[in-house]
Amino acid sequence: MILNQRTQALRAQVEDLVKDLQNLSQEIGHKDLAAAVGELRNRMTEPFMFVIVGEVKAGKSSFVNALLSADREICPVAPQPMTDTIQQILYGEKEEIIVVNPYLKKVLLPVEILRDIAIVDTPGTNSIVERHQEITENFIPASDLVIFVFEAKNPYRQSAWDFFDFIHRDWHKKIIFVLQQKDLMTPEDLAVNERGLYDYALKKGMTDPAIFTTSAKAEMEHRYDASGFSAVRDYIRTHVTGGRGAALKLKNNLTTSRSILDRIRQDLDTRAEQYRADTAFREDIRLTLDNQERKSNHQVGLLIENLLNGYDRITRGIGEELSGGLSFPSMLVRSIKGIFRKQASIKDWLDELTKKLELQLNGELRIKLNEGVVDLADTVQQMAKMIDLKIRAGGTVVKSDSYIFEDIAEKRAAVLKELQEAFSRFMSRSESFSDERLFPENASVSPNIAAGSGAAIVGVILATVTKLTVFDVTGGILTGVGLLFAGVTAGLQRNKIINGYDEEIAKGRARMQEELDTKLRGYVRTIKSRIGDNFGELDALLANEETQIARFNGHYAALSGRLEEIDGGLEF
Repeated sequence: MILNQRTQALRAQVEDLVKDLQNLSQEIGHKDLAAAVGELRNRMTEPFMFVIVGEVKAGKSSFVNALLSADREICPVAPQPMTDTIQQILYGEKEEIIVVNPYLKKVLLPVEILRDIAIVDTPGTNSIVERHQEITENFIPASDLVIFVFEAKNPYRQSAWDFFDFIHRDWHKKIIFVLQQKDLMTPEDLAVNERGLYDYALKKGMTDPAIFTTSAKAEMEHRYDASGFSAVRDYIRTHVTGGRGAALKLKNNLTTSRSILDRIRQDLDTRAEQYRADTAFREDIRLTLDNQERKSNHQVGLLIENLLNGYDRITRGIGEELSGGLSFPSMLVRSIKGIFRKQASIKDWLDELTKKLELQLNGELRIKLNEGVVDLADTVQQMAKMIDLKIRAGGTVVKSDSYIFEDIAEKRAAVLKELQEAFSRFMSRSESFSDERLFPENASVSPNIAAGSGAAIVGVILATVTKLTVFDVTGGILTGVGLLFAGVTAGLQRNKIINGYDEEIAKGRARMQEELDTKLRGYVRTIKSRIGDNFGELDALLANEETQIARFNGHYAALSGRLEEIDGGLEF
């Protein structure tokens, strides 16, 4: 009674554990896994369940008939394969067949052994009938003992051992082997195959595999000493009907739960590995953008420095010419010549000097811009191209056929596909690099740009905009200088004029430097930001993944701890 109460208490704990495991499976979103755990929950209060598996014509149905001591066919036997459905054989006060669906029926029988066990007779492992394997595999997780029936003459068929791998490796189920139809072999040949089966099972990872040799024909003919079924029934009495069945069933339930948790752990590890890879990929994108921005800004600095050097050299030369021309002897000569000829007056000279400054500034700066913008455009293009290559080379750890996280893999694949497509669209649209939000004061530039990919026209855009900028700047300089010169008359305040020129030149230089720096660095920063905007959906996915993985890890750890505590309380 004490043992029974203890077993009942442990069963309640196992039931709670399996219920929470099912909830976790549903949270993860894998319907098949949740269904398998649900099936385990449904069968926890059922009798100890044997699942009979093996190839077509291995003698499974005959084995079941003989095991039940039935003098008639409960499971149909015929020369051709007969088991076209799964048959779950249970105890019932009266004989009854319940058709659950086209692939499953329950057979209720008033057979005493069925009070303690339930038997599931399955189609052959090499059957090609639709859904047989799928439904058979749904019974395996909830099974308490798998009886693998081989044809005694050939226990080495590949399809049977492939199914063995599924049962043993994936679900860690307790398995016993039966060599059926031993009456068709000599004792010597049977012993050879029994030993071969034993050795092969050892290679497959089993420890001391249990093997029984039977003849259903001898059992049905009441030749019990020759049938081998007494050994099978002794095994059942020892492990099931002898009082250990309830505890063993709980142990099996824990084993199945552990197998499910192992699968969750493996896939969580894979999911975490993918998260780390995606996070590293995203960080690589950020670092690449930062690096390319630095390179582009370095080119901006070189371009502005080159322009300013040219500006300084030209304005210095004009300043020297102005200073020399405003000396008293020079002014006196021009004044005298102006009296006798209508040319070379001071005003004419100043107008010519102003035009000379304008021509030299605009001419040289245009050339320097054309040369420098090519380098700048190249670094901006490289920023986009390098990100495009990294997107296309992104690796995948979680596969679309992942047992548990296939929905996550599919969602991730969809996000990356959309990222590739969105970035391709970004690269191909000229407005990504040229719309009015980039250069609002020069919005008219964009519509006039020749057709082509966004990256290919960056140089044209930059060149156009920077030229307009420099012309505005130099125009401002020349306006100031022109106004200064307009009031100059012979012999008036030479130093004041030169100082005024120097001030205007300095103002123009500062304005040009500021304008170019603001526009070009702002352009680079805006393109970088636009590239980064393409990763919004991936960033959201990664943020969600971090939260989900942490939550699932917490649930897994709690369930694992409870399972080990319950398992430690089971005594045999």
